[in-house]
Amino acid sequence: MTAIFYYISLPFIYLLSATPFFILYRLSDGVYFILYDLLGYRKKIVLANLKKSFPGKTEEEIHLICKKYYRHLCDLFLEVLKTLTISKKAMIKHCAFNPEAKKLFDRLANEQKSVIVVLGHQGNWEWASSSFSLLCKQQLYVIYHPLSNKFFNELMHKIRSRFHAKTITMRETFKEMLMSKRSGEISATAFIADQTPPPENAYWTHFLNQETPVFRGTELIAKKLNYSIVYASIKKIKRGYY
Repeated sequence: MTAIFYYISLPFIYLLSATPFFILYRLSDGVYFILYDLLGYRKKIVLANLKKSFPGKTEEEIHLICKKYYRHLCDLFLEVLKTLTISKKAMIKHCAFNPEAKKLFDRLANEQKSVIVVLGHQGNWEWASSSFSLLCKQQLYVIYHPLSNKFFNELMHKIRSRFHAKTITMRETFKEMLMSKRSGEISATAFIADQTPPPENAYWTHFLNQETPVFRGTELIAKKLNYSIVYASIKKIKRGYY
């Protein structure tokens, strides 16, 4: 049944991907209306988390942040699908690189240094990995959690590897990085590190007004492999541009 649903959906997914940006964002507005105004999908949880994180903000400010979050979430979903058909030129135009960051990665590559890139789930991290693969000399590895649906998991793999990034599961991260190092490959491994680790293995810190667990693995792997760490952030300039 899952396979049937996937193969029925696939032509519509590619049709969405081929849709011009100005139409795509009108569709996103419609999805936002359904998700936020009609269904209120997880709205109570989002509002509760925002109130915990920003206790000094008014009710009006909290609701405005919530609305902006849902608008971006709807845009992000369709932007990720757009990656299936977007051209290289358009990809770089919509997700540009800070010139200083480009110089840094070029210098590290010329020095034969592999790196760990640490970033969070902000902006459009899927587009950032595509632009990185197109613009930088390092072989990019993206760490991911496999989806339970094997067909949609394969679709996400296709999206992420379209511009020659490679994907590795969290369980295989160190093994794959070690193999890459032994082969002499100059790589960049992206750790999207703002996820929740098992509490017993976490480093605990005060963040956004609450106690927050943080993964320790990034620093441990960097020390074992002697890799440089580069902290990255993705800034949304305007709708569809990062």
